[in-house]
Amino acid sequence: MSATADFVETVTIDTFDSLVLKSSTPVAVEFMSYGCEHCRLLEPVLQSVAESLGSQVAIARVNIAADQELASRFDIRGTPTLVMFLNGVEVGRAVGPVPTVSGVREAIVGTFDGDARS
Repeated sequence: MSATADFVETVTIDTFDSLVLKSSTPVAVEFMSYGCEHCRLLEPVLQSVAESLGSQVAIARVNIAADQELASRFDIRGTPTLVMFLNGVEVGRAVGPVPTVSGVREAIVGTFDGDARS
């Protein structure tokens, strides 16, 4: 196992509501699968974006293979899908975002622009 820090928190059906929907911080959730090649490419990018955003925006992941109920609840049709939540409400979505730091950062921060930093 890698000794590097994990800046993206894994959430499950049991923790989703408390960590995402009830969060006072904007939250971007990656709905992913460990068997998805695009998700694996996106992982280091998400880590970098999460580290750079610090406490400004929380980034979490849901493994849809383990939490199919959450994937169904949020109508996830493909992976990776980023869903942005603010005050418990979905405010944006990016399906298969370009796996670059600038592309992912813009997908996340652009959604919250004016909300996350006010």
